[in-house]
Amino acid sequence: MDTGVIVAIIVGALILLALLWLLARAGRQRRHETRRVEAREIRREAEVGRAQADRTRAEADAQAAEARRQDALARERAASAEEQHLEARERHIEAARRDPDADPDEAAAEFDRERGRADTTADTGTTGTTGTTGTTGSNDDDDESVQHYERTSDSDVERERRFERNEEGEVVRDEQYEHPRTNR
Repeated sequence: MDTGVIVAIIVGALILLALLWLLARAGRQRRHETRRVEAREIRREAEVGRAQADRTRAEADAQAAEARRQDALARERAASAEEQHLEARERHIEAARRDPDADPDEAAAEFDRERGRADTTADTGTTGTTGTTGTTGSNDDDDESVQHYERTSDSDVERERRFERNEEGEVVRDEQYEHPRTNR
């Protein structure tokens, strides 16, 4: 073989290797560019998602603030209503004090009974149970009867139950009242 042919084969092989290297590099650059475009698209979608999350969080914060404001307003109105109720009760008691034919304690008890309230200090408008227990009797020292009072309330009904036990523990009186709950 001639030296010129060998040089031509080597130059052709080098040209072929250079061409393959350039094609591989161009393919790699296309793949990288495709990945860059995909990465930009993912970043854009992530930015849109973050903006939506920020907007949703801002709306939730605004709703929470409004709920807190409404709660504070409701508590303020409930306190105001309670003050008005107590003021009306005190005026009824004052009127009974000035009336020579009325007893202030009976007037207070009647006012509370008419309003479905047994204990003005125990009920603050919430659902719950209050109760009192005490011993009562006549002036005799041998009367050991016990009276129980309990009041429960739920969203629409207030219940009062009074019962009395004698000295043996037997129930001798049992009364129960239900009153529809009024909005105060």
